[in-house]
Amino acid sequence: MKIVSECAVSRIKHPEEKKRLSLKRDRRNIFGENSKASRKNISKGKQRRQMNERRKIAQVLGKLSGPVDEDAASNAELRVKLTITHSKNRGFEKMPDKPLGEVIQRKMKRRREKES
Repeated sequence: MKIVSECAVSRIKHPEEKKRLSLKRDRRNIFGENSKASRKNISKGKQRRQMNERRKIAQVLGKLSGPVDEDAASNAELRVKLTITHSKNRGFEKMPDKPLGEVIQRKMKRRREKES
């Protein structure tokens, strides 16, 4: 009985090809924050959007008080739906990391500019 173990062996054998693919596929965070901070900041951004949405809805509904006629209620409902739609369209959006090749080119350009 022969046991075959699968190893993580690269199928690309030429170092130049490996380097080219690495520069294309590997990603780096250029947002200016610690890479681990993204874990917390993504959820905070989503939370911030939701809180802003709730606040805006409360402002619209807070103007209604006491007995309200149907026109005012439907108008308020329409404004709430528009607020939610606008918030979702302009809400939190994750930014993808940049390819390593672009990051290296950017750093080299900055270094050349500092030397000049």
